[in-house]
Amino acid sequence: MNLRDRFLLEPHVIFLNHGSFGACPKPVFDEYQRWQRELERQPVEFLGRRFNDLMLTARSALGAFVGAAADDLVYVTNATVGLNSVARSLALRPDDEVLSTDHEYGALDRAWRFLCGKCGAKYLRQPVSVPIRSADEVTDAIWSGVTDRTRVLFLSHITSPTAITFPIKPLIDRAHKRGIITIVDGAHAPGQIDLNLRELGADFYSGNLHKWLMSPKGSAFLYARREMQHLIEPLVISWGWEAENPGPSKFIDEQEWTGTRDIAAFLSVPAAIQFQRDHDWPRVRSECHELVRYARKQVSKLTGLPPLTHDDPDWFAQMSALPLPSCDLDTLKRRLYAEYRIEIPVINWNGRHFLRISVQGYNTRADVDALIAALRELLP
Repeated sequence: MNLRDRFLLEPHVIFLNHGSFGACPKPVFDEYQRWQRELERQPVEFLGRRFNDLMLTARSALGAFVGAAADDLVYVTNATVGLNSVARSLALRPDDEVLSTDHEYGALDRAWRFLCGKCGAKYLRQPVSVPIRSADEVTDAIWSGVTDRTRVLFLSHITSPTAITFPIKPLIDRAHKRGIITIVDGAHAPGQIDLNLRELGADFYSGNLHKWLMSPKGSAFLYARREMQHLIEPLVISWGWEAENPGPSKFIDEQEWTGTRDIAAFLSVPAAIQFQRDHDWPRVRSECHELVRYARKQVSKLTGLPPLTHDDPDWFAQMSALPLPSCDLDTLKRRLYAEYRIEIPVINWNGRHFLRISVQGYNTRADVDALIAALRELLP
C-alpha cells in the first residue's frame, strides 16, 4: 500500500530525501495543530498546570517505543541540541581524548572541535574505510584508536554521510569495561530501526523523532543512563534548577522546563508512534528496504561502482549512500531538481561522491526508476 495521500508533500516532486528533515503524515500534523490550538485557548492552564502531566504522558509513550524508562529521557528540539547538552557537561581536561570516526555528522564534528579547542582536549576521527566487509572490521578499526587517554567514545548509530548502520553494541560493551563514556548520535535511528536503549547500554543517546518516526519538526530526545544523569548540566538554567517542588528526577527537572516554548511537537509523538502501528510499519519498512536494495543495484549497474556495504539489512534500512563517479555535484543536484523534480542530497565525503537515497512509505518503484533515468542522462 502506497501512503503518498497520507502526507502533505508536493505531488509533483519525487521526494527521495526523507533523511534530511523527514515528512509528517497528515493525521500526525493534525494532532500537532490540535495541541497548538489547545495551548492558545488557555496558555496558563496548559503550561502552568498541565505541563508536567502532559510531558510525562508523552515521555512514557516514547520510552515504551525506544526501550527506556520515562524518567531516563527528555524531549529536545533535535539530536544536535541533545548531544551538545552532553558534550558541554563533561568538563574535559587537556589530556583527554574524544574518539570518533570519519563518518560523523558535520554539526557534531564542529561541536566537538569547538569544545575540545576550548579546553585543550583532542577530538580524534578514526578512519573506517569503505566498502565494509564485516562488523569485526568496523569495530576493530574504531577500537584501534583507543588509548589510555580516551575518555569519550562518540559514534553514530546510522551515519549521516554514508548511511551505514554501525555495529555499536560491541564497542559500547568494550568501552564500559575500560571506563570510557559512550555517547551515540541516533539522529536517523528511531523509526527506521528497532531500538531498545536499555539493552544497547549507551551512557547517552540522542535521536531525532521528526525524521523516521515522522513526528512534527522540532521533536527529538536525549536519553541518559540513570547512573550517568548526574553528569548532565542543563544548557539553559531555568526553574528546574534548584526546583522548589522537585519531581522524582533531577534530570527531568533541570532539562524539561527551559522557559516558555511550544511543546506541541513533543506531545504529538505518541500520535506518530500510533500512525506507524496503524499502518503495519514493519511491513512498510521492509518494502522500503527492498526499494533501497533495488536502487543500489540499479545505480551500481549504471556507474560500475560497488555499494559501500553488503546487501544486508544489518548494514542499511531505508537509506543508502550510492557511490557516483567524480562529477560536479552542485550542477547534478541543481539539474536533478530543476529538470526532473527529484529532491535528493548529493554528498562529498572524504573526496568521494554519493547520492544519499531515502525511501519512505510514500515512495514507489516509479520514483526510483525516475532517478535512474535522470542519472543515465546526467552522469558523465
